[in-house]
Amino acid sequence: MPEGDTVWQAARRLHTALAGKVLTRSDLRVPKYATADLTGRTVLEVTPRGKHLLTRVEGGLTLHSHLRMDGSWKVYENGRRWSGGPSHQIRAILGTADRTAVGYRLPVLELLRTTDEPRAVGHLGPDLLGPDWDPEQALANLLADPARPLGEALLDQRNLAGIGNVYKSELSFLLGATPWLPLGELPADRAAKLPALAKKLLEANRDRPVRSTTGLRGQDLFVYGRAPRPCLRCRTPIRVADQGDGSRERPTYWCPTCQPGPAPAPGAVRAHRRSPPYSRKSPRYD
Repeated sequence: MPEGDTVWQAARRLHTALAGKVLTRSDLRVPKYATADLTGRTVLEVTPRGKHLLTRVEGGLTLHSHLRMDGSWKVYENGRRWSGGPSHQIRAILGTADRTAVGYRLPVLELLRTTDEPRAVGHLGPDLLGPDWDPEQALANLLADPARPLGEALLDQRNLAGIGNVYKSELSFLLGATPWLPLGELPADRAAKLPALAKKLLEANRDRPVRSTTGLRGQDLFVYGRAPRPCLRCRTPIRVADQGDGSRERPTYWCPTCQPGPAPAPGAVRAHRRSPPYSRKSPRYD
């Protein structure tokens, strides 16, 4: 699923393919922008901001996109067959003399003035992979609501930008706390390490084709997606339950032995199955 490291990789691919080149094709398949035409403009850069992608073009315009759960950008050499999905799922096409970027299933796509970017991403906290990273501010944001569960606070992009459901579960495991533990009850020494640990995980994975938090070949993640298999440390079966603030429930994985602390309500615990599809009800996790 797209998290900060995945979006960083997507931005790098798009930047390599498009930056410094003149657009020879522009097709935004969103009703509001159906008549917008970017052909003839030079792409200045493609940069990530948390889980958002900002494609800045000549003339002070930015194409803002968000992948959410199923979206993707694919880059093809001109003349090569597109293979990212059926044509009705295409939301954007940006072509140059030698490459074409195709955006599939993009739930967020908007064209705005570059000066108006804060309207789209101004709510985000410090970006774990961005030049604005500020660990002290990120920690202060997290601790501002000490009663909030660890997992929910990590997902809130207003606190720090780039963490999704995978890293939420993995960070909670590495911190030795359940995702339901109120942040104010997390020991101060572990809380102080949280921003640096989160940055370390995302930086380690931004250049990897397969995300890994364990360093173990064939066992890439400690808990996420592993229920009901045994914990890599203690062999206790990993569990999965829904966690959310009422606007959206997210499957959350943890080891009940290695992660002491509050457990979810019995009704939230569920048998292992595929994660539910992403649905947007609130912007706070964007």
